[in-house]
This record gives sequence, C-alpha cells and structure tokens, in this order.
Amino acid sequence: MRILLAFLRMLPPELAHSIALYSLQYLYRFKLIGIFFPNRFFNAPFNFKGLEFKNRLGIAAGLDKNGDFIDSLGSLGFGFIEVGTITPKPQSGNPKPRIFRFTDQEAIVNRLGFNNKGVDYLVGKVRARKYNGVLGINIGANKDSTGQRRIDDYIECFQKVSSFADYITVNISSPNTPGLRKLHSKENFLPLFQAINNARVLERFTNPIFVKLSPDEELGTISEITKAIKEFNFDGVIASNTTVDKSNLILSSNAELSGGLSGKPLLQKSNELLDLVHSKEPKLLKIGVGGVHDKESFDMKLEKGASLVQIYTSFIYHGPSIIKKLLS
Repeated sequence: MRILLAFLRMLPPELAHSIALYSLQYLYRFKLIGIFFPNRFFNAPFNFKGLEFKNRLGIAAGLDKNGDFIDSLGSLGFGFIEVGTITPKPQSGNPKPRIFRFTDQEAIVNRLGFNNKGVDYLVGKVRARKYNGVLGINIGANKDSTGQRRIDDYIECFQKVSSFADYITVNISSPNTPGLRKLHSKENFLPLFQAINNARVLERFTNPIFVKLSPDEELGTISEITKAIKEFNFDGVIASNTTVDKSNLILSSNAELSGGLSGKPLLQKSNELLDLVHSKEPKLLKIGVGGVHDKESFDMKLEKGASLVQIYTSFIYHGPSIIKKLLS
C-alpha cells in the first residue's frame, strides 16, 4: 500500500485521484477488498432521527462527486458516505491545474469549482447502489446561476435527490464558486433556507438537513446562521469546508495560490468553528470535518461537540488504512 501511495503521489493529483478510486472499484467488483483491507468492519452505532450510523466516521463530500464509487467506498468500514457536491446541470469546473499537494504537511489546496456530471446522473448512480448504509447527498448551485436562479438550483437538486438521500447537505461554503459564500449573509441565507424548508414540506422529506459552513466567517455571521438553522428546524451543521486562509500552510513559490485549503493545517480553524457552533447551539447535531489525520484529532472533534466526523485529505494521503487508525 505504501508503494502504491508513493506512486500515486508522483502523478498529477486529479489523475491519481481517478486511478485510486477506479482501482478500489476493481477490488470491490472482484471481491478482493477483504484481502487488501482486512478487519474493515468497525461497529459502534450512533442513531439520529431513525438513521443508524454503523460508526461515527464518514467520508466527506468531494471525494465521490457523482456517486460512481458508493459501493466500493461503503465496503471499507465507513459509518456513512456523503456524495456530491452536485448541481442541476453538468459542469466542468475551473481550469486545470486546480489541485495542489503539500505532501510534507499532508495538505491540499483545491479550486475545483463543483465539477460534476449533474444531478440526474448522480440520481441514477444512487438508485443503482447496493450499499445499504447511511448516504448523504451534498447539493449546490451551478457557477453561472445568480440571485433567484441560484436558489432555484438548490431546490431542483433537493427535489430530485430527496427520495434517495438519508440526509441532505446544503453547501453554501465552497470558496471556488464565485459569490457562493455570500449565502452566509442574512439577506441571502434566509430566502434560501425558506425555499429549502418549503421544498422539504412539499417533498415530505423527514430526514436530516445539514448546512455546510465556512471556517472563514465572523462570529456574528455564524451566530446568525446557526440561529436560523434552529428556527427552520434544520438538524445541524457540517463544520467545516476548506479555508482560503493559508497562514497555517508553509508556502514557497505558491505564495499567491488561490483555492480552499484542507488537511492538517485546517484543523485549528475547523475546530474553532466547531467550538463556536457548539457554544451557540449545543443541541444542533455537528459533523466535524477538517484536519482529522490521527486518533487524537478524531477524538478532538468529538470532545468539541461533534457527534459524527468526516475525513477527506487524510484518506487521500493514507488510503483506507486511516479508517482503522481512527476507529481502533
């Protein structure tokens, strides 16, 4: 496994990402997962609103944007899977190169921009899945949508995935779609939340709804959002998305590198957001994500009020072996 990971790091990041996921799918199809990744069932159930999470560790949205790898990822021992972010129309995302590794710091900067094959494609994959664990679907808006059309994008995705999602995440915090983080302002998130609430009633969706937040917002902004989340009877937050703050990243020639930072350097900021949300609304369910790379950082999320934890970058750097390290 170490040799394979070392080889993948020699390749361009997006190519390595695709090879790794398709290799995992190959192992799954030929029932070889158990040979390469034994002892992969970690049962410590957590129940929320009728959903049974096999354990508290999940894979964050962004790794499997289109639902192509639900079954293979679900076979590794995660307690839940989140796919997306998905948008109504397919879109290619931002120009390449758009993923940058900082291997010595176990960090990644990405400016992907919601590249995905569209909500209809994802629904087809979700319908065909064999995985029977908890599946969350992360929804967003197309890059060229603004104003009311941006809200309409969220509602279109919500309506199309609501019959298949165990929970839905409303992503208002990607730094790579122009203007998306403006949805953190009250004049923008209130109409969106109202529209989501209306869609929930119309679709008779009773499963959890989470809002994924940015770690770069001011205390007052987060306080307003969490208050609104509670008032609309949404179920919780995911804290957090990537940060545009590179102060914890040791940079060289990429000093002006744009995009969202994930991995170890995100741990502090994501924990600060988790602390803030928990102090303001302790009864909201929190999913902690950002910087989790070992047992200590995993446990830290739980100690700070998270009921569930997600990983992304550490899975890329360590592969499936990280699951056992975090849950053992």
